[in-house]
Amino acid sequence: MSKQDNSKVFRVEGLSCTNCAAKFEKNVSQLPKVKNANVNFGAGKLSIEGEASIEELQSAGAFENLKIYDVYNVENNLEQKDSFIKKNWTLLLSLLLIIFAVGSQILNGEDFFLTKGLYILAIIIGGFSLFKEGISDLLKLDFSMESLMTIAIIGASIIGEWAEGSIVVILFAISEALERFSMDRARRSIRSLMDIAPNEALIRRNNVEQMIHVSEINLGDVMIIKPGQKIAMDGQVVKGHSSVNQAAITGESVPVEKQVDDDVFAGTLNEEGFLEVKVTKHVSDTTIAKIIHLVEEAQGERAPAQAFVDKFAKYYTPAIMVIAALIVVIPPLFLGGEWDTWLYQGLSLLVVGCPCSLVISTPVSIVSAIGNAAKNGVLVKGGIYLEEIGGLKAVAFDKTGTLTNGTPVVTDFITIDSNNEEKYLAGIISLESYSQHPLASAILKKADEKAIPYKSISVNNFTSITGKGIQGDIEGVTYLVGSPKLFLDDLTDNQLISEAYLKFQQEGKTAMLFGTKEEVLAVIAVADEVRASSKTVISKLHDLGIKHTIMLTGDNATTAQSIGKQVGVTDIKGDLMPEEKLDYIKSLKQTYGKVAMIGDGVNDAPALAASTVGIAMGGAGTDTALETADVALMGDDLQKLPFIVKLSRQTLIVIKQNITFSLVIKLIALLLVIPGWLTLWIAILADMGATLLVTFNGLRLMKIKSE
Repeated sequence: MSKQDNSKVFRVEGLSCTNCAAKFEKNVSQLPKVKNANVNFGAGKLSIEGEASIEELQSAGAFENLKIYDVYNVENNLEQKDSFIKKNWTLLLSLLLIIFAVGSQILNGEDFFLTKGLYILAIIIGGFSLFKEGISDLLKLDFSMESLMTIAIIGASIIGEWAEGSIVVILFAISEALERFSMDRARRSIRSLMDIAPNEALIRRNNVEQMIHVSEINLGDVMIIKPGQKIAMDGQVVKGHSSVNQAAITGESVPVEKQVDDDVFAGTLNEEGFLEVKVTKHVSDTTIAKIIHLVEEAQGERAPAQAFVDKFAKYYTPAIMVIAALIVVIPPLFLGGEWDTWLYQGLSLLVVGCPCSLVISTPVSIVSAIGNAAKNGVLVKGGIYLEEIGGLKAVAFDKTGTLTNGTPVVTDFITIDSNNEEKYLAGIISLESYSQHPLASAILKKADEKAIPYKSISVNNFTSITGKGIQGDIEGVTYLVGSPKLFLDDLTDNQLISEAYLKFQQEGKTAMLFGTKEEVLAVIAVADEVRASSKTVISKLHDLGIKHTIMLTGDNATTAQSIGKQVGVTDIKGDLMPEEKLDYIKSLKQTYGKVAMIGDGVNDAPALAASTVGIAMGGAGTDTALETADVALMGDDLQKLPFIVKLSRQTLIVIKQNITFSLVIKLIALLLVIPGWLTLWIAILADMGATLLVTFNGLRLMKIKSE
């Protein structure tokens, strides 16, 4: 339950269609102490404002045998779950009665009283809840699936088709049970993430270590995490070093090194080292909790295809009833047909016209695809964005932190004397250790990589020269690091250094010279390195038919051209202000229609908002990215981009397949009425087959894997 206001959240098990969800929502909203109710069909959740007991809610969902669980009481939920036999006893008993009835029919004939009695009993027991809801809907002139089936079965009984009436009941019940099972399975695919994070953690308080439930852990508490243990809460490493498997959160297959000051996430696995972690978020605010919440909200959002289907079904069901009525009346009145024959045909059409497969076709696909994306480290905020990604024609990229790693590194170092290479590099590093320039950190990182003992070098008279560089005395000699303006010697006098300096500049790198006032001794280049995956990702997007890829960056045009050519984008724009990026996105939308913008979720906010789909890098632990972007790449991994494009396109294909198949089945059944070939058996098998086929076709989307 939510602690805010008087709002409560419950799990709902057994919702098989959007119509059922709408009916359940209406029933709950009519409870005496409930002010407002909202059912998230995709996630299988009920939110209410007001008061209602579990018993009242289950009564409101009795028409679909819904089971309601308290979200925050997992132990009780497990105890409440019924066995298969208890949950489906009416179905099993009806099936047994039909088997006995068939046996009696073989031995005694169809008109024998025992045969009829067994069929009637099977219809009453198996269809009681169906009839109860169907008759209630008919009285309200609500033409639901239950009302269609009720009319069909009552009609079959009137004309003496007891066997077929009972078969219709049992097959409809089986179909409904399988639908519920399939949808619950799709929902559990993302809900299983909840089980990843432990419910308890070893906490040190007042120098005492004790196991504490996550709901009672406070900010600032220190977690003790041993090798092989899962991390229970989000936090920051305060002691220790280890590698952590973050696949559950980010989809990364390779463990990530963690040391002091690094962030760790609940649900990830500490592989080898001993860690002490300061808790930085409450259990309800952890990254995994936010992911689950956002994905479930996304699963409840209606995609355009689903909105179309729901609107279509609203008019489709009454239309089927009108057509069925005309089939019953017109042939006997005007064409000399038999009333019994055409009543039977009309009833069969009602059964096959039941919109189960049509209504379930889209949501099962959307729920499966969004759940699969989340498990692979891509958070999609709604069905509408999942559909839009499949239709993208152009993709715009920010440079820093998207196509590049976002942190500068030393890329090149050239000296006039290779024998003194380490000495010159040590001199540069010792001088830069006194500097506050942003690129100094990249040079110091190089020192750590090469284990150069620069701290032992004494620097005197250190000076920063604005716009030019830095200088300082080492062993009585004044050395300088910076632009050519620092040096008295003409750069062109040294061909090796001159050519290297110009080459690095043309490549978009920041080149700095090192030497004395009289002589240039070395050149060092620093740059924001291109991600290893960027070129491959751009190539894959082009292979997938994305016509236009463009890099939009505020960096200088030279650097932009260098990076853009390395990664292979079709267009490059540098020196851009945020409003200019926005203008380019608008222009691209006019030219290509659907455009995605990929950035860090903060600096590129206007462009992200204006694009058809805004995709943020580095969603894990980044609140802004999680909240503002339409899609977040949780592992800060561009390689997930081709995956989500492929998944989106496959989702669109599956939805179209499902809708087409559902409508074609209905059309074929309608045509079978003309020669009088449609039977109740064919009708219910066609409807059940279509429903199961579209359901399992949708569930296939859970199996699509990221490369």
